[in-house]
Amino acid sequence: MSTNGKPKFAMYWAAACGGCEIAVLNIHEKILAVDANFDVVFWPVAMDAKYKDVEAMPDGSITLCLFNGAIRNSENEHLAHLLRRKSQILVAFGSCACEGCIPALANLTTPAAIFEAVYHGPTTDNSTGILPHPNVRVLEGDLHIPEFYPVMKTLDQVVPVDYYMPGCPPEPRQIGAVIDLVIEALHGQAALPPPQSVIGAGGSTVCDECPRTRHEKKIRRFVRIQDIQPDPTLCLLEQGIMCSGPATRSGCTALCPQAGAPCVGCYGPAEGVLDYGARLLTAVASVIDSKDPQEIEAILDGIPDPAGMFYRFNLAGSLLRASKAAINAKEWGVLRAEEERHAAHHN
Repeated sequence: MSTNGKPKFAMYWAAACGGCEIAVLNIHEKILAVDANFDVVFWPVAMDAKYKDVEAMPDGSITLCLFNGAIRNSENEHLAHLLRRKSQILVAFGSCACEGCIPALANLTTPAAIFEAVYHGPTTDNSTGILPHPNVRVLEGDLHIPEFYPVMKTLDQVVPVDYYMPGCPPEPRQIGAVIDLVIEALHGQAALPPPQSVIGAGGSTVCDECPRTRHEKKIRRFVRIQDIQPDPTLCLLEQGIMCSGPATRSGCTALCPQAGAPCVGCYGPAEGVLDYGARLLTAVASVIDSKDPQEIEAILDGIPDPAGMFYRFNLAGSLLRASKAAINAKEWGVLRAEEERHAAHHN
């Protein structure tokens, strides 16, 4: 508890796009309930907060911490350990923290390739071939920036997590419902779910929430949604549009399929699914209307980016996790060698 008697609330933005922060603000007037029931002590995107202030807090003094974003660098990891130590309830908030999300697709390549694209690409003016280093001496003194890790990690690969709240971002109505539950629990009016539970989402699949009509699926080809005029009432997967609903956890009320767009899987694996990509691939394989290996291969060729489709939101949290090259990368040694190569080229 804080000096004013309120439980303490914290939220941190690690390797993510910021959508989770906006989603919290999108709970509208319910944000007032957060202010009324919590003392917001750390939320860098919304208030002036310093790491040293958190470090000075007693361990376990933060009642609830929403940690959004994956672990991409040493700063993210430091804050994960710090907030774990200071927080009673640590929630992996959003797809990046839970599964890695879109940024984790970078695990398919190496740090050297990432930095090559960013610092030596056609849109970057970097004629001297400079790359960032965690420690650099300049005229003003030593500069220290976070170390970039070869493999992006989910929050629970770094510290123990109490609850998981998936979504890219989580739906505001689900966030509001979870906040209401926590407030009720703080007042002794409700019980929190068992530790390690998924909160703010359903226990089934997006298909079970989708109102589109479903028949026995038999797919002869996959198409891009822009190449056809989809039937507005029929299951998108039956129309050959790659939809991730069969493997994706419910809770979003199938917003994308209802709007005419396929589910892309942002709520992560459904209950009991060990590996999202394998589950989705199995679902797709089961509906292909052919027994001929060559024809099956031709049908699957209609999926233009299999890795991006089957592991779009969850590569870091999957059984695959990353490419062998990324796992074996010797991060800053690789980058320094790359910098020396560019420097030699320009000299």
